[in-house]
Amino acid sequence: MTDPSSGRAAPSGVPDLGELLSQVARGDRDAFEQVYERLCGPVYGTALRVVRDPAQAEEVAQEVLVEVWRKASHYRPDRGSATAWALTMAHRRAIDRVRSAQAGRVREERAGVPDPDYDVVAEQVGTRLEHQQVRRCLRGLTPTQRESITLAYYGGYTYREVSELLGVGLAAVKTRMRDGLIRLRDCLGVQS
Repeated sequence: MTDPSSGRAAPSGVPDLGELLSQVARGDRDAFEQVYERLCGPVYGTALRVVRDPAQAEEVAQEVLVEVWRKASHYRPDRGSATAWALTMAHRRAIDRVRSAQAGRVREERAGVPDPDYDVVAEQVGTRLEHQQVRRCLRGLTPTQRESITLAYYGGYTYREVSELLGVGLAAVKTRMRDGLIRLRDCLGVQS
């Protein structure tokens, strides 16, 4: 028997995560213990890869597992595996944590540093031109390359998550992204 939530063979008699989540949605604490045991490591690992700080990753993992408890009824098996559902929450929560920390640092820097002397208009024009060039180069990619790169870099998804979202193999996603990034680099004239 294969556990559709993880793609691995589930020991006989052990419910898959999807079944356990439906029990958790009904308030079953024992089912949540099993969900917790099966997801705590992967959720922590996902958070740690993004935030790169063990203490922050622990906080993110705790928040996500509480969210799994509270929102178990929101899980939809037809939209993906239970593991992917939880890891997507972990990835998004970790990205939010990083962005929040960055925004705090930027606020602190702005508060402590006087305005620099430079031509704001010239910088804005330069930035706008760079953005236009990136958009033009993105249009030069194949649709599959553009979709994979957009999901990864603008959507914040990992290779594996992009693979699951697009329904293609992980190797295919990596190849698309590598080839697309090489084409972007060449189009933008970036020296490697």
